Amino acid sequence: MSVIGSRVISAGHYQPERVLTNADLAEMVETTDEWIVSRVGIKERRIAAKDETVADMAIKAAGQALANSGYGPADIDMVIVATVSAADRCPNTACRVSDALDIGAPATIDVNTACSGFEYALAQADMAVKTGTTKRALVIGVEKLTAITDWEDRTTCVLFGDGAGAVVVEGTDDPNLAISPVVWGSDPKMKDVIRIEEDIPFIKQAGQTVFRWATTQLAPLVEQVAERAGLKVSELAAFVPHQANLRIIQGIAKRLDFSEDCVIADDIVYSGNTSAASVPLALSKLVQSGKVASGAPILLFGFGGGLTYAGQVIRCP
Repeated sequence: MSVIGSRVISAGHYQPERVLTNADLAEMVETTDEWIVSRVGIKERRIAAKDETVADMAIKAAGQALANSGYGPADIDMVIVATVSAADRCPNTACRVSDALDIGAPATIDVNTACSGFEYALAQADMAVKTGTTKRALVIGVEKLTAITDWEDRTTCVLFGDGAGAVVVEGTDDPNLAISPVVWGSDPKMKDVIRIEEDIPFIKQAGQTVFRWATTQLAPLVEQVAERAGLKVSELAAFVPHQANLRIIQGIAKRLDFSEDCVIADDIVYSGNTSAASVPLALSKLVQSGKVASGAPILLFGFGGGLTYAGQVIRCP
């Protein structure tokens, strides 16, 4: 086979068992279900156990994606993990995943571009396959944001949840199945509006600033992703954006005239904002639902801390 690109062949995901509802939060801080739903659209989120690590969740999602691919550990030669919440600096999370899944000697990379991390990681895997340096890659987005959430700050504690999503990518000779060229970039002058810094133990963000940026600047970039894939937004089977805030998703969708059925927004409602995990988490659930036909175009788009953004069109596995 003459490889001209890469394609997503399977997906998997994992979420912790514990569910934290808005009613639960109302007993912890001064808030209400109505206040949370009206501002961010979230009804509940998943919380990892105290001893459950970022690597633990990544391993479970990656294992499911690998099993769904029909391949084994020996068939993977690259593992990329997107995360902003790994507690350890070394070894990286990708090494821990590779060891746990008995993947022999893969290239292992951790990517930190916050909420756009999965799309950055997917683009890197795509390029590695195209250049012939990789045959098959595991790409994972995972977060344990609740470990760095201030549970006394009602403006942030209502937002975040934990989880992981993963895909397997391999080469293809069919241009109709290939991942489209990535559209990515950043606005470094806005770097401080979302922060997780060494001397600050919790996530801090200027929510209104992020909201205005997302609702005014991102729609043309989403449209550019579709154009780079040779498509109009009306031709997409699904739009899977970062699940940051339901009002942000609805604002982008309205500006681009997406149909209601096309926009995947349920995961923000029931999982909360899981940063780099949000897009692959929602994608895996979409694939498992069978609502999108194999080979149909799905636009992925992540945005957040940095401020960074990235997106590409894949074909449903």
